[in-house]
Amino acid sequence: MTGISRRGALGLIGGAAALPMIGSPVLANTAINVGALRFTSHAASFVAFERGYFAEEGLDVNFRFFEAAQPMAVAIASGDADYAVTAISGGLISLAEKGAAKVIGGALSEEPGIDGQMILASNPAFEAGLTAPAMLDGKSFAVTQPGSSFHYMGAKIGAAESASLSYKPLQKVGAIIGAMKSGQVDAWTIVPHIGKALVGGGAVQQIGMVADYLPDYQVTTVFTSAANAAKERARTEAFLRAFSRGADDFNAALVDKIAGEDGADDMVKLIHKYVYADQPYEKASKSIVNGAMRLNKNASLNMGSVSDQVEWFKSEGLIKDSITTETLVDPSYAEMT
Repeated sequence: MTGISRRGALGLIGGAAALPMIGSPVLANTAINVGALRFTSHAASFVAFERGYFAEEGLDVNFRFFEAAQPMAVAIASGDADYAVTAISGGLISLAEKGAAKVIGGALSEEPGIDGQMILASNPAFEAGLTAPAMLDGKSFAVTQPGSSFHYMGAKIGAAESASLSYKPLQKVGAIIGAMKSGQVDAWTIVPHIGKALVGGGAVQQIGMVADYLPDYQVTTVFTSAANAAKERARTEAFLRAFSRGADDFNAALVDKIAGEDGADDMVKLIHKYVYADQPYEKASKSIVNGAMRLNKNASLNMGSVSDQVEWFKSEGLIKDSITTETLVDPSYAEMT
């Protein structure tokens, strides 16, 4: 726990070695809350839980589910969640600057040759000529909140295409999907397990790929409270070991595809308990498979991408100029690449 209330955390927002391995758990039935989104990209946590990797490390995990990155950062700072996976946001960086949060590793990455995040256009916008990112000038672009990863991606794409975008904050992914389907917003970027399903159903149109603009983008990170990073080393290392085993299983089954057909089927069934659980397996399985992007080996973190993100947030006046990557990242837990 950090001693910071949820209200206090919201107020703050306003204002390398590889993981060590041990032979047996150093903890016993230690209860922790893990923050997650119901995305395929959060599968490492789900796999580690379902296959007993957390339990083997002495961790009794309870999931807390969110619908956007910023509320998850607030939960970490307030102690409502102990560890989480999410994109770097202005809110997370500001909390780190206040001594309330630390990034301790990497999770999801864009990688050449693997389908990643998609650039989408609403059907009305597409019919009106938004058929490629080069046509984004003057168009509205959906974000959850200002300073979110969606804002960062939109800005980088816009800058590359000399396009001025109008950002529309809609708070939740579900609200953005509804706005895209109804044509209330022109464009958006999203992970493939959501994007491919929308495109395949004719609800939106694909006009590009984020990797064409951010080829080595560190999409999500593993983070915790600064207090956990500094004072709960055994627990934090145990979490990362279990999480990394989950990532290895996921990559083997659905990214590198070396676990065989049965292994892939088992992985999809496991993930379906958390992602698209309200849909029939036959329908959900396609989206889960389509959404398989690389999860970082041993929670390694792409510091070049992290640095680019921090510098962009500073350039937009969303965080203080004095903030550095050292403010955000504790490099002592995972490999920094």
